[in-house]
Amino acid sequence: MKRAPGIEVRATAKQPLGMSPARFLHEYWQKHPLLIRGGFPSFGKAIAPDELAGLACEEAALSRIVLRKRKKAKSLDSRFRGNDEQWSVRNGPFAESDFAKLPKTHWTLLVQDVDKWDMDVAALLDAFAFVPSWRVDDVMVSYATDGGGVGAHVDQYDVFLVQGTGKRRWRIDARRNPPVDFRDDCELKLLREFSPTHDWTLEPGDALYLPPGVPHEGTAIGECTTLSVGMRAPSQAELLLDFSEFLAEPLGESLRYADPDLRPGRNAGEIDAAALTRVRAAMPHFANVDNATFARWFGSFITRYRSAHSAIAAARPLTLVQLAKRLPTAHVLRNPFSRIAWTRHGRGALLFVGGESHACSVAIARTLCAQREVDGAALARLNAHSIIAALVDGGHLRMASRRRKREP
Repeated sequence: MKRAPGIEVRATAKQPLGMSPARFLHEYWQKHPLLIRGGFPSFGKAIAPDELAGLACEEAALSRIVLRKRKKAKSLDSRFRGNDEQWSVRNGPFAESDFAKLPKTHWTLLVQDVDKWDMDVAALLDAFAFVPSWRVDDVMVSYATDGGGVGAHVDQYDVFLVQGTGKRRWRIDARRNPPVDFRDDCELKLLREFSPTHDWTLEPGDALYLPPGVPHEGTAIGECTTLSVGMRAPSQAELLLDFSEFLAEPLGESLRYADPDLRPGRNAGEIDAAALTRVRAAMPHFANVDNATFARWFGSFITRYRSAHSAIAAARPLTLVQLAKRLPTAHVLRNPFSRIAWTRHGRGALLFVGGESHACSVAIARTLCAQREVDGAALARLNAHSIIAALVDGGHLRMASRRRKREP
């Protein structure tokens, strides 16, 4: 029987995962949890608690506050059934006065998509460039007071929990097929039973990787912040539903179930084998989908899946003449909420941005996907004027003047 790899490693400057990305993906990704000591020391002060609270007051930000209250005094046992704690959730946006009314301890503020609002937080994603960018969802940042947390739960996606400031106690259940029934007395999806197999205290710069389905619970030791890098993992039901709608959209009303070979029925109301064969014949689209059509659907789907905001189109369209004049001396900035990916299409590429597809060269697609900020002169050399104009008009890109270097 093959032995499971170790569960704790020490990072180095050259290997923040404590190993090569190839080894991590082969041995741990979607297989085993991993505690990484000292892998991300530069992100301890990526965003201050008061800045996070200010963001939680914004109408467009997705935020919530989770409060934890014990029914009776009891220390955290190695076995936790969840019936001795009460949890409540408040959804943002919040007012400054809301924070003044909170208790001194046992609450957590969580804000989604902080990487879309704060470039220092967004820089954390560079450390995970070995994962396809379309697979990354967001960086959620949480600030917790002493004893704060969100309870024992499971996530259905991969997550890297990077400790920012302070300390947090993490407990996980690394067994195969752990119990995952939810409590029925709480609005949060918390586990009814939680039996941790590992118990760690994470300090600034430490990180915990968890594959989908691993029960875990984090509890703040004093005040702390945690940056959670979550991955997009649509369910099979979501994929099937969206793919069905994609295939059905171009079909007309004239294409219907047909039975020109119908024979007298033997039993009233019976759906016989011949009828089922005809139904299958009326739905050939799944079986006959070519790779190009499938890629076009998935690229559109994954670049709008779980997107918090849609791009707002420019008030005035940008003409190609205007673009040709401005592009060589500009920086092209991507809308942080516009997800982007690409796939090969013949000799060129299909670029997917916020659910839309655009034909372009492979070089243009690679350049736009590789960086959040692109040198306009490089795009001008690639003859990318038409697609840049379309994306600027759609609100997915914007052009900013290039900053001049200061004289020494």
